[in-house]
This record gives sequence, C-alpha cells and structure tokens, in this order.
Amino acid sequence: MGALANQSFVKMNGIGNEIVVVDLRAGGGKIDAEEARAAASADGTPYDQMMALYPPRTQGTDAFIRIYNNDGSEAGACGNGMRCVADLVSRENGKSNLTFETTAGILNCWKGVDGQFTVDMGPPRFKWNEIPLAEEFRDTRAIELQIGPIDRPVLHSPSVVSMGNPHAVFWVDDVNAHDLARLGPMLENHPIFPERANITLAQIVSRDHIIIRTWERGAGLTKACGSAACAAAVAAARLRRTNRKVKVTLPGGDLVIDWREKDDHVLMTGPVEFEFAGRFDPALFAKARVP
Repeated sequence: MGALANQSFVKMNGIGNEIVVVDLRAGGGKIDAEEARAAASADGTPYDQMMALYPPRTQGTDAFIRIYNNDGSEAGACGNGMRCVADLVSRENGKSNLTFETTAGILNCWKGVDGQFTVDMGPPRFKWNEIPLAEEFRDTRAIELQIGPIDRPVLHSPSVVSMGNPHAVFWVDDVNAHDLARLGPMLENHPIFPERANITLAQIVSRDHIIIRTWERGAGLTKACGSAACAAAVAAARLRRTNRKVKVTLPGGDLVIDWREKDDHVLMTGPVEFEFAGRFDPALFAKARVP
C-alpha cells in the first residue's frame, strides 16, 4: 500500500519549518501525491515538507533526496529540511561534512563548532527562463507584476530568482501589514509563474538584516522557508540594499545567509530541532485510497 504505510519517520523542524524525514534507503518506491497529502493530514503528521531519503544515485553522495510539499507536489529545494537531514545522517555516520543529491542538483552540508549546520544552496539563477517566468524580462531585479489598483497597488515590482525553486520577493515597509494568507495563493498561481512560485514579503532593516514572511508554494504560510531567506538575501544584495552576508529573521527564528563572492554560492546556516519519532498507520493511506 504505497511507500509510506507502516514506514517509520522522524518529525523535526528548522526554525519552525515543519519537516518530516522518512528513510527509504533500504527499499521503498516513489511517494505519490495522494500519499504525501494523506501523511500531512490532521490524522497523520502535519508538515510543511517531507524529506524522503533514497540510496545515492551519484558516487560520493550520502543519499538522494526527494522533497514533497504538503499538497503532494515535489520541490527542488528545502534548505531547512536539508539541515534536518544533515543532522540525522551526521549522527548516523559520524561525518561532519555531507553531500546530498536532490532533483535540483548536488548540495553540500557541514556542521559548525556551534552545532549548527550550513547548507550550500548553490548559485542563484536570474534568467527569466531559468526561474522560470512565462514571458521574457531582461532585468529580474524588478518585474512588472502588481496586486491592487493600478494607481495604488498593494504589492508591486517583485524581484524574482530561482534557488532551485522559483521565488518572488516583494519589498515592503512592514511584513505584517499585508494579508499574506489572502494574497499568497493569488500570486503563487499567477500566470507569470508557469511552475507557481514562493511569495515572500521582505523588509530591509539594515544592510545586515532583513525580515521576511513567506507563502510557500505547495505548503502555504510557513514559519520559515530557507530557500526564501536565500532568495531575499540575494535579491536585496543585487539591488545593493544590503551586504552579501545578512541575518534573515523569519517568524520561526533567524538564519544567516552568505552569498559567497568567490563562487556566487549561497550558504545558509541555522539550527535544527528534533521533535519526535513515529510510524505511519497503514489505515491512514487505506482511508485516502492510496494504491
């Protein structure tokens, strides 16, 4: 009955980003959308993202990881989830430096002396067809997109970037002054984003500090989205509104984002927290009619 029936899991979080990790390295098929939704239901273990570990596909990597949003869709990147996986695998094999493969590419992770993990999220992508957008914009630091009246838009001119998944960052004076629960779904599904998008409100505090809130593609409002923090930091630096290394404050806590100048890679550092371990009840998937 699917890949998750009677499967053990670990529930964790990365500054409030709710993560479920399932280890399918010993055998297990691809998780289908209905199965992922059932696992995230109120009768299951609600999560923002599920990280499914599979045997390595590429030599030198510790595991291949598929990332599922709670609506059953797949994501290419989840920085908070990667830190959770790195923590678990590091405890298992004793390594402080780990390498994982996702559908978005190879990611390196390492443990600092403070116990926090850093994830190398790779270089950002700025070309309109790499993000992707439905039409060409030569300058993705600000594209023509707005919500509200033409002469007084509520949100407008977002910066867009891909961090393995598409992000739109709207610059605001106060991230709490907008109803992101209402605006997020409209913008996530806007025709300009053929693969939908993560929608972030970003507030510049100083050259070293940004505050954000994010409506996450496929997951909704979240206490933290690591790739959104990376996208906001990169977008702010591109506009020369901040330095390349900043603290990003999210509803669940702080991340340090460093857009490394020597190779353009984005490094994300933050904590992880273990919550509990469990096992999925097969009845959960029978109820959802998972084949």
